[in-house]
Amino acid sequence: MEYTRFARFGMVCTVDHLASTAGSTMLDRGGSAADAAIAANAVLAVTAPHACGLGGDLFALVHQDGGPPRALNASGRSGSGADPDRLRAEGRDSMPFQRDIRSVPVPGCADGWLALHAAYGRLPLADLFAPAIRYAMEGFPASPLLAPAAAVLPGVDAPLAPGGLIYRPGVARALEALATDGRDGFYLGEFGKGLVAFGRDAAVGGSSEGEYAEADLDRVNADWMEPLRARAFGHDVWTIPPNSQGYLLLLALEIADGLGLPGDPSDPLWAHLLIEAARAAGHDRPDVLFEGASVAHVLASAAERRAAIDPSRRARLRDLVSPGDTTYLCAVDAEGMGVSLIQSNAAGFGSMLFEPATGINLHNRGVGFSLVSGHPAEYGPGRRPPHTLAPALVTRPDGSLRTVVGTMGGDSQPQIVLQVLARLLGSGESPGQAITAPRWRLGPGLTGFDAWSDVDGASLDMEEGAPWAEGLRERGHLVQGLPYGGSFGYAQIIDVRPDGVLAGAADPRALISSAVGQ
Repeated sequence: MEYTRFARFGMVCTVDHLASTAGSTMLDRGGSAADAAIAANAVLAVTAPHACGLGGDLFALVHQDGGPPRALNASGRSGSGADPDRLRAEGRDSMPFQRDIRSVPVPGCADGWLALHAAYGRLPLADLFAPAIRYAMEGFPASPLLAPAAAVLPGVDAPLAPGGLIYRPGVARALEALATDGRDGFYLGEFGKGLVAFGRDAAVGGSSEGEYAEADLDRVNADWMEPLRARAFGHDVWTIPPNSQGYLLLLALEIADGLGLPGDPSDPLWAHLLIEAARAAGHDRPDVLFEGASVAHVLASAAERRAAIDPSRRARLRDLVSPGDTTYLCAVDAEGMGVSLIQSNAAGFGSMLFEPATGINLHNRGVGFSLVSGHPAEYGPGRRPPHTLAPALVTRPDGSLRTVVGTMGGDSQPQIVLQVLARLLGSGESPGQAITAPRWRLGPGLTGFDAWSDVDGASLDMEEGAPWAEGLRERGHLVQGLPYGGSFGYAQIIDVRPDGVLAGAADPRALISSAVGQ
């Protein structure tokens, strides 16, 4: 079945048809791709708390008018009470995963929406949030992905059948405050005051001050920055610089582009070379990735890392010398603006902690911090953790927009987008073919964020229906099969053809994903 959908005057792709419809409605009202992305993300903040929300972070890439894209980093910073010594004194050598306020940086999502709207919005925020507020106040039908776990939400007493109604009035109030009073209405209003109090009440390990001070909520967590770029398969691919792990996608693409990939993606050698490119790019990520890191020297090492790859066997990466959950959505409007946006709680419902006043679930992105004393990514006050979020945007050599693409998937995100772009740009597959084809991923560990903790011992997870297993085992990969589904990401893509027609695909692994075009 061909999953590509075509449109002429705009398109929105998300994991939820309610969100895609809201975004498309804004395009129909004259809104920009940025407006569509904000409206769609706001709906997802209500209907997909298992993936994203106002308690999480946001990254985006925006392309307009043929110039280079802009990169938006709206990831939050740890609170003033962050104390790595206290965690080490408890005997910890890594950050708490869930149910611990210390792994909850100040959420950046709302700041990201405001920055995106200020730069590129056309419609009032109240209009963009109206669909989300309606679903939060009047109820929305639980998706097949949310329903089995919905009982963790405040006000939901038992697991629901798909379609069961859920109400989130606290989220509606937060959205209304954001639309009416700007960031002060959210960060210094009911949510922000509740977060400061909750950070004090939920303090662990003897802290009397709590995790946050009011000043932490007053600090804006959205910054425009220069994106990273790499040339691969005759195109420029763009992503977010650190603290995002997006550089892994660029480096893996550069490595793979010089390996002579077979034209047929069903050839086990095609998969092997991409796997090795991903492993060679990422094996030293724990040492390389931190806020403010310059990865120019890492990107410049593509040839050196490529030379370590053997077409006949799996490389031993220890011999090399080093130089979740989430939602992704994309939108393109009639004027050619493209937005590649990713927004996340980190792991599923995040920290499994909820700000009591609004019921907004809080992310656990702080799991990316290090507890190694002196490490550049060490947990501490006012710092951004290393981030798995890695949206991508592709331009042609003339600077025109070619593709907006991304996925959820924790550590696997760059690996999944690598495969999608290798199919689309390298093998000429359609967006639908590239999105629906079976995938591989390097074993993400117990949390989904541990792929690089054992670079040579990790398994290679293979999606049901993939044709490469035997050939990869022969090359030394530790292959294990998994069912076709969300373990391999929910990717979305919009490809802009030379004639201006938009060709998009929403990942069927998300069950209710939707590409809505005009």
